[in-house]
Amino acid sequence: MLFAADIAKLPGDTVARNFWDQLGEAEADEQTREFSIKLLLGTLRELETVDEKIRTRAEHWRIERMAIVDRNVLRMAVYEFLFEDTPHTVIINEALEIARCFSTFEATQFINGILDAIKHDLEKKNKKSQDPNKKSRASSS
Repeated sequence: MLFAADIAKLPGDTVARNFWDQLGEAEADEQTREFSIKLLLGTLRELETVDEKIRTRAEHWRIERMAIVDRNVLRMAVYEFLFEDTPHTVIINEALEIARCFSTFEATQFINGILDAIKHDLEKKNKKSQDPNKKSRASSS
């Protein structure tokens, strides 16, 4: 769905409706449909934030020059990193599985490298913000 939204420049709700009406797996349960739409709409809503996070780790790569599949796999995974409770390792594994199906072997390595770096950045940031031994400026004054 992100691929279609990227190519057709259509609103997310239109893309989701078209996908599930025409291409979606009939046996997909309602929870799967809802989660996929949540990821689509959330990623599109937070696209600027998501793309900026990707830019920080995609050295020498402009997002608009990445393969369409690759950039949208990255976008979905980074959105999920930032806004969902899914464990980061699970997100990376799922992103790589999608890349293996729809992109190239080299792309899986590229995606893995970027996502792993972003994962480490986020974990480092979370660790710093949760460190009980770290003094804040207000408490040290």
